[in-house]
Amino acid sequence: MTALPIHRHEPERVPRNARGIADALTPEAGKEFYAELLAAQPDEAKGVLLRWWGRAMLETDPGRQRRVEAALGGTLATVAVQDMLDRRRAAGLPVE
Repeated sequence: MTALPIHRHEPERVPRNARGIADALTPEAGKEFYAELLAAQPDEAKGVLLRWWGRAMLETDPGRQRRVEAALGGTLATVAVQDMLDRRRAAGLPVE
């Protein structure tokens, strides 16, 4: 079974490589990212890239400000964890 994102970005907003991630971050965050990546052991580098890619995707999300305001204002739509797990099971997706 392969895992695919629910909402694909074509083309991806942030390329999944060090340069793409750094370019999407603020200059300060980019320096922090590169410092962490360079300090990582080889077996840790993939985790560093994935974590920072997620942050870069969040920071470049066109609807970010609206979602932040909704979350802070208490109007962000939410879903119960059990409902989300039930939906994933029904779709044949992993829930571990």
